[in-house]
Amino acid sequence: MPSVEVYNTAGEQVGELELSDQIFAAKVNENLLYDVAQMLLAARRRGTANTKTRGEVRGGGRKPWRQKGTGRARHGSIRSPIWVGGGTTFGPKPRSYRYTVPKKKRRAALFAALTAKLNSKRLLVVDELKLTAPRVKEIISMLHNLQAKGSVLLVTGGSDLNVYKSCRNIPKVKTAVAHQINVLALLSCETLILTKEAVARIEEVFAGEKSA
Repeated sequence: MPSVEVYNTAGEQVGELELSDQIFAAKVNENLLYDVAQMLLAARRRGTANTKTRGEVRGGGRKPWRQKGTGRARHGSIRSPIWVGGGTTFGPKPRSYRYTVPKKKRRAALFAALTAKLNSKRLLVVDELKLTAPRVKEIISMLHNLQAKGSVLLVTGGSDLNVYKSCRNIPKVKTAVAHQINVLALLSCETLILTKEAVARIEEVFAGEKSA
């Protein structure tokens, strides 16, 4: 069973926490991580690109010249796709880029991402993080004490408005709630910080679910 050191906000080790084998000792399948990350990125695409067909371009109702006798090509409209200013053939139209990966694979990818963070020593656990009001300096001090490097994802057990407000203006620091974390968020951060409450919540929500 994997374990991880537990620190306080001053950066001092205050204990050790045993983690779930299913979630934090999973097989790291890079291809699966890529597939799920691509699915999440595709869902972010707005899909609002739009071009006009020959039926939507303004003008072109009158035949430019008679069919025969001019020595020129036969044309029915100046808004034909082969004319400058004409419609577009097979151009992009508004659409959704969303698609889904099976739930078992999404869960397996999430467990793989958490395992990879633990194996690379980029997963930190703090015993408690409670703010009575937004305190940016306290969060910055905690990150310094924990020696958190690069971009940071701070995960709490439940919604915490004070933590969110304290982190939102700190560069490269994002927050998330335990039951809403996803593969893309985990892969995008260099350091993952979980509260003990967040670890318990993750294991409560995802433990027992079978993965691929």
